Amino acid sequence: MTRPRQLALSLPHRPALSRDDFLVGAANRAALQAVEAWPDWAYGALLLLGPEGSGKTHLAEVWRARSGASRIAAGVLRPEDVPALAEAGPIAVEDCDRGVDERALFHLVNESDQRGSTLLLTARSEPATWRLVLPDLRSRLARIPTVALGPVDDELLAALMVKLFADRQITVEPGLVRYLIPRVERSFAGASRLVARLDELAIEEKKPVTRALASRILREEQAP
Repeated sequence: MTRPRQLALSLPHRPALSRDDFLVGAANRAALQAVEAWPDWAYGALLLLGPEGSGKTHLAEVWRARSGASRIAAGVLRPEDVPALAEAGPIAVEDCDRGVDERALFHLVNESDQRGSTLLLTARSEPATWRLVLPDLRSRLARIPTVALGPVDDELLAALMVKLFADRQITVEPGLVRYLIPRVERSFAGASRLVARLDELAIEEKKPVTRALASRILREEQAP
């Protein structure tokens, strides 16, 4: 008789997003320094650029803890929200390149500037690639200093994987991280997906997280 497979429950886990949990390497040192220069920014805003999963949200949380800022996703920003947001003080607006009400963002940038407040904007790419329609918004964004998160190196990737396993309270086989480094996608997003899949499969099959389990997942990902 075949035993039914155990279903892995998608239990939420909370990644640690404090300053102490932020892993620093060549890829993100300049971005961290720019964020931590607040409140002595030369301009009242900063645009943080980086691919998905590169650590933008973590850096935004570091800044929020430092500045007491509120947070809003660009996709839900509306013109009627602007006065209250600008009056509340510093604000982080995330994913500005993923569909934003241009008029609302333009007014928020202006209102924050007029009130002497500060903005942290995040996006995957430069504003020139956002296909913006409003010339005034393009002009405003072009004046905001930008800092980018660079490619992940081996040292940072290894530290990231250790953190991701720890966030999920996963005990791994010795040497597993060293085995994964040359094989995993070299990005925060790729490492996060792999660790999540390892966690899911280990729960489903009631097995520890080992090199053999990781090898299976990597082969599945490479299969056509």
